[in-house]
Amino acid sequence: MSSTSGSGLTQGDSTRPGPPGKGENLADWADGRLGLYPMARANLRKIFPDHWSFMFGEICLYSFLIVILTGIYLTLFFEPSAAEVVYHGAYTPLNGVRMTRAFESTVDISFEVRGGLLIRQIHHWAALVFVAGMLVHMMRVFFTGAFRKPREINWLIGWTLLMLALITGLTGYSLPDDLLSGTGLRFAHGAILSVPIVGTYLAFFLFGGEFPGDDIIARLYPVHILLLPGIMLGLVVAHLILVFYHKHTQFAGPGRTEKNVVGAPFLPVYVAKAGGFFFLVFGVLAIMGAVVTINPVWALGPYRPDLVSTGAQPDWYLGFSEGLIRVMPSWEINAWGHTLQLGVFIPFTLFPLIMMAIAVYPFIEAWVTGDKREHHIAQRPRNAPTRTGLGVAWLTLYGVLLIGGGNDLWATHFHLSINTITWFVRIGSFVVPALAFVITRRVCQGLQLRDSEKTLHGRESGTLKRLPHGEYIEVHTPLTQGELHTLTAHEQPVPFEVGPEVDANGVRRPVKRSDRLRARLAKAMYGPGTYVPKPTVEEYRRALQNGHGGHGGHGGHGGHGEQTEESQSR
Repeated sequence: MSSTSGSGLTQGDSTRPGPPGKGENLADWADGRLGLYPMARANLRKIFPDHWSFMFGEICLYSFLIVILTGIYLTLFFEPSAAEVVYHGAYTPLNGVRMTRAFESTVDISFEVRGGLLIRQIHHWAALVFVAGMLVHMMRVFFTGAFRKPREINWLIGWTLLMLALITGLTGYSLPDDLLSGTGLRFAHGAILSVPIVGTYLAFFLFGGEFPGDDIIARLYPVHILLLPGIMLGLVVAHLILVFYHKHTQFAGPGRTEKNVVGAPFLPVYVAKAGGFFFLVFGVLAIMGAVVTINPVWALGPYRPDLVSTGAQPDWYLGFSEGLIRVMPSWEINAWGHTLQLGVFIPFTLFPLIMMAIAVYPFIEAWVTGDKREHHIAQRPRNAPTRTGLGVAWLTLYGVLLIGGGNDLWATHFHLSINTITWFVRIGSFVVPALAFVITRRVCQGLQLRDSEKTLHGRESGTLKRLPHGEYIEVHTPLTQGELHTLTAHEQPVPFEVGPEVDANGVRRPVKRSDRLRARLAKAMYGPGTYVPKPTVEEYRRALQNGHGGHGGHGGHGGHGEQTEESQSR
């Protein structure tokens, strides 16, 4: 009996769960005080749509993290001091040369600190990729209409991050005090001096006196490593929180509506893909930092106010402003003992104004369309021809001004006259973006027309068929319901109209100027001739009855007609 009872206890012990582990105890302790489990259960399995273009935003995030990590390492060895010293270090060609302590510490990082040159170059490359990724990411959001409600605030956060990144880049490559960075600071100093009335005071306040002064490096250093990165880090967190809350926009397709999401769960699928992509970005930047030289300050030498480095160019993202100033005529106004340098002040003003137009565009479009609905379906760029044309025109303007920012290099490398290049940029700044807008909108309309033909007649198969009466036709392959939905699910907004200015009683009603402006903009953006109307259900059925929907002999057309009708209703 005792043995039997003993065996029963043994069996019961084998099925009883063991004591909780340390990790489980820690999780229970944290959950009892923070309530993490309900929040994690609700959010970690959240569904996110997937598309290859989302990787641009991830590249921004990962390169920003790499910039932070490498920057922390560099701060351990860099000395932001303008005190003059005589160099006696590992780089022999500079021995005996007078330089600032900032430049000397930069050279020491490059040649004497273990891994210093690699970290410096990874830091610089990551900064360039960060800005490039932000620009491409914002253009993706712009062209697909992903800035519409409820994502306008996130658009402004992204735009602010882009502007702060430009300033952070300027302060960063100015710290080594080499000949190139000193030339860039001289450029910034001249632009500040061009501001009427207060320009001189601003320059004196920033530089601590006459250029170059002894305080500028020490003042830029905390701005570069603490102030701007801290603000950007907070904005990145806010941006990610809003992205997590709103999720990415998804392109039209079967089963995808404004009220649902088709994709993969955040954990483990999205997290696993994101983690792998982080190490991929880190690896590519490490290879670039190891094999591609960037900013060789030892070859440029320390900054001297009486010297300018040959072929001095800013980082690519500031070429916009450089080109504006280089091609601007040297206009001046002398009045009441003061000189207004319009040749510098006008470009210095245009740069933020152009960037500001990008920031407020979502609100302008929402005002023109009067659309106050939430949008979670991304638009194909071809279905918004005017907006796509404006985006390409802006990129074209940037490209033209980038040529102006490097007019000396274009002249020497391609054996051209620098005056010819300057005049090309001056004229091209107005002509080329306008041509790009017109051509892009026409291309979008052509793609819309092709989609319309494909919806009505199917896809060309390349197979020729002879009919009994001798006619040769090409057999078209009918589209699936999913393909028809993708081609016809987009909306085509009706442009706002002011309406009759005189009512039925002959009384002239007042019309606001803002309404007139809105009507003109709406007609220019969405009026007749700006897009190709998508096929209606009647047109599709008529094509089927005439035998053009796949050219006969292909079944399943009724289902396609129903899908098109459903898409029209959406």
